[in-house]
Parts: sequence; C-alpha cells; structure tokens
Amino acid sequence: MKMTRQYHYRLSFLLFLCICVAGCSDKTGDQRKIFRYNEYTGIASLDPAFAKNQSTMWPAHQLFNTLVEVDDSLNIKPSLATHWEISDDKLTYTFYLRQDVRFHDDPVFPGSRGRKMIASDVVFSLNRILDPAVASPGAWIFNGKADTLRPFTALNDSVFRLKLLRPYQPVLGILSMQYCSVVAPEAVKHYGVDFRSHPVGTGPFQFVAWEEGQGLVFKKNPDYFETDSAGNRLPYIDGIKISFKDSRATEFLLLRQGHLDFVNELDPSFKDEVLTKKGTLKKEWEGKLVLKTNPYLNIEYLGILVNSSNELVKHSPLRFKKVRQAINYGFDRHKMILYLRNSLGTPAESGFVPKGLPSFNDSIVKGYRYDPEKAAVLLKEAGFPNGRGMPVIKLLTISVYADFANFIAKQLEGIGMKIQVEVVQKALLFEMTASSRAAFFRGGWIADYPDAENYLSVFYSKNPAPPNYTRYKNPAFDAAFEAAIKETNDSLRYILYRKADQLAIDDAPVVPLWYDKVIQLVQPNIKGYQPNALNLLELRRIKIEDR
Repeated sequence: MKMTRQYHYRLSFLLFLCICVAGCSDKTGDQRKIFRYNEYTGIASLDPAFAKNQSTMWPAHQLFNTLVEVDDSLNIKPSLATHWEISDDKLTYTFYLRQDVRFHDDPVFPGSRGRKMIASDVVFSLNRILDPAVASPGAWIFNGKADTLRPFTALNDSVFRLKLLRPYQPVLGILSMQYCSVVAPEAVKHYGVDFRSHPVGTGPFQFVAWEEGQGLVFKKNPDYFETDSAGNRLPYIDGIKISFKDSRATEFLLLRQGHLDFVNELDPSFKDEVLTKKGTLKKEWEGKLVLKTNPYLNIEYLGILVNSSNELVKHSPLRFKKVRQAINYGFDRHKMILYLRNSLGTPAESGFVPKGLPSFNDSIVKGYRYDPEKAAVLLKEAGFPNGRGMPVIKLLTISVYADFANFIAKQLEGIGMKIQVEVVQKALLFEMTASSRAAFFRGGWIADYPDAENYLSVFYSKNPAPPNYTRYKNPAFDAAFEAAIKETNDSLRYILYRKADQLAIDDAPVVPLWYDKVIQLVQPNIKGYQPNALNLLELRRIKIEDR
C-alpha cells in the first residue's frame, strides 16, 4: 500500500508539473487552454461536505454537480435531475435523474473507469451531510426541515425522493448549495479523511494534483454530460490552475504581468489606481484588463445586540430603538460608497434583503436615508439631547472595514454620538458575536441560495447565533417569516418577506450599509465569462483566445 501511494503521489506531481507548463501556453506555444486564478486565503478541503466559504465552494463547483442549480436570473434549473414533482401536501419532492452522468475516472473503480451515477449516490451524499461522524458544517441545511426518519430515498436507480417534516418552499435553493454535491461513495469509503484531497465527482473538471501551499490543478472531464446549443461538449477549456499567493497585492501584480487570468475583488492599495470614483476602469487600463461587475447577494451591515437580558445590553444606550434608528439616519451612505468603494455597491436604504433578489422592492420596504436632523430628534426623544449623557459606544470591526467604521463614527459625532472603533481579528469577532459578547459590530451576510428566507433567518427568534447574532425577537416578525416559508405562491411569499423585512428594519437591530457588487478583473483574451449574483466561479462556457 505504501509503494502504491508513493507511486500515485509521484505520478500526480508529474502531471501537476506538466499542466503547470501547459498553463503558460502564451509563452511556450502549447495549445492547451488553462484558466489560472489565485486563492489567497488557501483551500482547506476539496470535499463538498466542507464547502462553507467561497474558497472551498469555487473548486467544489468545478468538480461536482448538484440535483439542481441556479441560473443567471437566479431561477432554479435542472442539473443532475432532469425534472421533479412536488406532492400536493408539499412534503415530498421526487427527482428524476439524468441517465448520462458518470463519475470521474479513478482507481477506486474497476479498471479505473468511472461508473454511471445513480439515485443511491444522491442518498449517500445527502445522508453524509447529516452524519455526526463527518461533522459537516452544512448539517444545518436540513435540520428541522428534512424528515427525521427517512429523509432521502432511492426509489430505483433513476428516481430520488426527498421527504420534509413540513412545507418549506426554499428547499430547492438548499439543494443547489455545494454541500449537496453528489460524491462517489466508493471514493469516500476508500480514501476516508483523505477524500478532501482525492475528490471524485461528476463535474466539468476533475482532480489532477494538489501541492498544498503551491498549486492545485484540474483537467477537463472528457465525459461531462452537458453540451452547448450546437451540441459541443462542455467545458471548452482544458483545465484550471489555482495558485496560493497569500498577498492580494501580489495577486494583482501577477494579473498585471499576465500570469493570472482573473482576480476577484481588488486590493485596496490598487483600487484608486485602476478605478474611477464612478466605478469604471481608468483609461490607462482599457484594453489591458476587463472590469466585470454584477449585483452580489451580499449585504454589509452593523449589528446591534438587542437581547435585553444580556448584561451588555441592560445599561447600553443601544437598548433604545430610537438610538438605533438615530445611528441609521446619522451617516451618509452615498458619500461612503463614493469615496471608500469607488461607487461599487448600492447604498442600503431599503431592507436587509439585498438588491438582486426577486423579492427586493425598495419602493415597498423603506429603510433609512441620511437625515442628521431626524437623527438628532430621535436622540433627544431617547433622553440624549445632542448626545448629552450618552456613554462612548464601542464598535468592533476587522481591519479591512476599519475605514468604513471610522467614516461612520466621524459622521455620528455630528449628532453628538461618541463611537470608539476597535479593530479585532476576524476569528475573535466571529467568536464574540456567536457568544453574544459584542454589543455593536460589523457584519456581512452572503446568500447561500437565492431566496430572501436566507437573509430573514438572521432575525428569526428560534435561530441561535449564528445566524441570529443580534438575538432579535419579535413575534410579529416570526409569524410573517413562518408563513412565508410555507407559501408556495411566489407573489404571496414575496409580500410576506417584505412585511417581515420591514418589521425588522423598523426595530433597527442592524444598520444596513450597502448592497454589494461582484468586482472582478479579467484578462481580455478570456471570452464568455460573466460573474453572477452568488459570486460562484462559472467556467463551463468560457473560452481562452490566443494573445
């Protein structure tokens, strides 16, 4: 066994080196088309059961498929399933699977040839998420939703059934998450914990080699089931190479030198060099790079602990709703986005549900606009005229958002509020908010799936922290939220979502800052690439032209 593993490692590493060379096709003349990007945070695992953040979701999306997926318009469309049926009581979902899907070739299969995917593989994959021995961070997606006795069943090789405890309309969105990727049971059983670095799925690309801290390489899956409208098999490109430079500045320099094809977001130190204040590419960069933007299902906000039984809240001025509302009125979101974000984002002047979701409607859900006079009136009504008698309020943030926190603190001084900005490590801030030890804190919420329920769950009183970091509780909100997730008519569900959103915004347990945008820079020879609202790296249909 030891000899075999050493041989497999050496072979993989040789393949890794070969494809790395192929990735420099513009210099060597090699015709293989390799898409190159950098993951500065590193990648913890290639096992989709642990795809809890962007760095792990992106490679999982290349290696695996889910029953359904989200299209560019945020609609659910078939992937491994061709279609599905929903029972009259909305408790049973029956999925009919494609018959032309194969797992990647791998030594775990007879003759190393990947076999056909069947319904029992879906059952295995979804049960694995719930298995305490696996300890997947995605276990929450089915908790309190899927039937506790037999949630997943293979009726035969081509039909899979999901059974719910109660009607839950967003379940199709849940099934589109990378956690729900279908894995090869043989590979999971054979590799055990090492499945994290020996992934076997059905996706458009398959694993070649991973030199941790150095590089990760995937190659085109020649048996991938999807085709374009002309019948050409996807994907078009030959592979993907991921590097792990841990500096955003280095990442940008590599892009500028032509060693990367794409960067997600932009290092703040280069922002003003590349972008105008209106969020467009400066003239000197035109033709050298292409700026891609798209509404992003992410909201940046400040959270306020509102649990009146917590000692931090009992004597804090933030326990008063009018003080929380005064903060919302007391700073200029438009100016903040213009100067600190180069106009890349939309001031969050509606609800917590961000722009880009179908239920978003800023003419119905009314938030807060800059109105220092109204903020001053609210402070006076709360017992703090011009801020007199109000203690200093500490605002916790991480370093990358310190400029925004300081901007807000400076503007709130104008209405008499004293805000002390304290920068802490990301891990510490998460631990403090999860344990209700942060009274006022910076937060962000990225959609796991395209449904407003994902955002409004942040305020549902029956949810712990996470996601209910503010410990908000309002029976009227809970009633609207519970009614919404049972409602199957989209128009009626959106009405309920907006009602719940307005209730939470009026109570002001959060200070919405901006609705985000995907900001990406791409080399001009990358064709057909388009970002999406989930910021999921989509490479099936891109082409790479010769330089």
